[in-house]
Amino acid sequence: MQQTMERVALGLGRVATLALWLAGVALVAMTAVIMAQVVFRYALNSSIVWSEPLAVILMGWFIFLGAAVGIREGYHLSFEILLQVLPPRAKTVCYTLSDLLVGGFGVGMAIYGGQLAASAAGVTLPTLGVTGAVDFLPLLMGGVLIVLFSAERLARRAAGLPTARFGEVDLSQPGTQGV
Repeated sequence: MQQTMERVALGLGRVATLALWLAGVALVAMTAVIMAQVVFRYALNSSIVWSEPLAVILMGWFIFLGAAVGIREGYHLSFEILLQVLPPRAKTVCYTLSDLLVGGFGVGMAIYGGQLAASAAGVTLPTLGVTGAVDFLPLLMGGVLIVLFSAERLARRAAGLPTARFGEVDLSQPGTQGV
């Protein structure tokens, strides 16, 4: 089981790296679009009509992809003060419950993001000329990735492998055991 989980983790690690790169590209692209809008508006006295909707779409991509990777790496928001005084078994239960809740949130994001995308598919964004579903695809994809990464964390913990959550195990240390 551990070897299978290590292969799955390697594959999902590549997915997480790709998502992080896409989030970075979206962040840089959004910055460039905003910069162009400022130059056109204030230096050339002419606004770019498509800059704001495109910047919002790009922002959705880097937020939701980055958040999903943060879930995988264990950098999402958490309240860990109580965990400092709990015994290891209770910590494991709390971490597992947290991963289940986050995964459930990802399921909701994917389902409702998909419904929103489907309902907006027939609408065309006038300034960009693309379907309105584009606005909701980051929500859908982020939700799918959160579900995948939460399931991976649960499976890795069940297999006795490290999960990289802050306060649990540092994956960079060889021979570490997950809790």
